[in-house]
Amino acid sequence: MNSLYKKKKEGQQEDIPDRYFSVQKVSEITELPSYILRFWESQFKQLHPQRTRGGHRRYQKKDVELILWIKNLLYEKKLTIKGAKEELKRREREDLIDPAILEKELEEVLDILNGA
Repeated sequence: MNSLYKKKKEGQQEDIPDRYFSVQKVSEITELPSYILRFWESQFKQLHPQRTRGGHRRYQKKDVELILWIKNLLYEKKLTIKGAKEELKRREREDLIDPAILEKELEEVLDILNGA
């Protein structure tokens, strides 16, 4: 495996360059066989690499990071596919909650309640 992608510490990966990767390169980076990557693509709607005109998959940095997250959920945390899907949905909901927006909205509600 390329030293660029070796683990820094347990559970951490080196920074992944912001570029496109072939399925073979993603397989090398994630230490997962390509058939697993293709299977996960069919199971996790969040994982949808772009395709070239010839139909070859082209993964972006965000795709590789998602694959590593799914790998962690399934292999380290021992979740089922269903459990991993639920965890990803929960994570998406949390990512949608911007603390700054919530704070502003709460201030507006307080202003209304206080008659301002």
